[in-house]
Amino acid sequence: MLRAIDTDIWVAEQPLKYFGLEVGTRMTVIRLNDDKLMVISPIRIDEALIHQLNQLGDVGYIVVPNLYHHLFVAQFKEIYPDAELWATPGLEQKRPDLVIDQILSDRTSQLFDGVEAAMVTGFNTLHVKGYSPLNEWVFFHVKSRSLIVTDLAFHFDRNSSLTAQLVAKLLGGYQQLRPSLLEKIATQEKDGVKKSIQQILTWDFERVIMAHGSILEQDGRRQFQIGYEWFLGTSL
Repeated sequence: MLRAIDTDIWVAEQPLKYFGLEVGTRMTVIRLNDDKLMVISPIRIDEALIHQLNQLGDVGYIVVPNLYHHLFVAQFKEIYPDAELWATPGLEQKRPDLVIDQILSDRTSQLFDGVEAAMVTGFNTLHVKGYSPLNEWVFFHVKSRSLIVTDLAFHFDRNSSLTAQLVAKLLGGYQQLRPSLLEKIATQEKDGVKKSIQQILTWDFERVIMAHGSILEQDGRRQFQIGYEWFLGTSL
């Protein structure tokens, strides 16, 4: 079920296993100024969720922010055929069955009906370079001071499954906001990652919403910086 996080932003969560590990997954919904909804990282949809979404506005955009969060896109598109499907580059090869309306690019944040998104919708987007297996885009919702990431960082705590807590403790990431070993191993361009993180840290966010783990409501920017200082092995 959808729950409100702040003004014009909601999340919905459901169980999800990754290699047998219960990590859960989260979808974020942003209401734009024209009452259209942007759905980021869609989850499995049911009648209750459809009803809630329809109460909030019209689903105008379905966003696949990286190459891993595409499992429920076809179902979502079937329910909302008029919504535009926006996806990270490379998904067109991975999912040739999907009709993608817009490949995310550096101009994406300026392409909502020909009007700059930062002025109209109050959010920014950024491609995190250097993680080619993920090819992830992140979003900053200005009004709620929320950074929205998918697999760029995780935050497992006592609200997570016991197995997720155990793995997080073993890897040193329990109750901390930080990337996983997957991101560390997948880094191909360290300078590209560093520049992307530095750009994210210019945004004035307090909250961090991630696809896996508990939402960090306070001190998100500082925690995000600490997590990536460890990852990069150098101060940002």
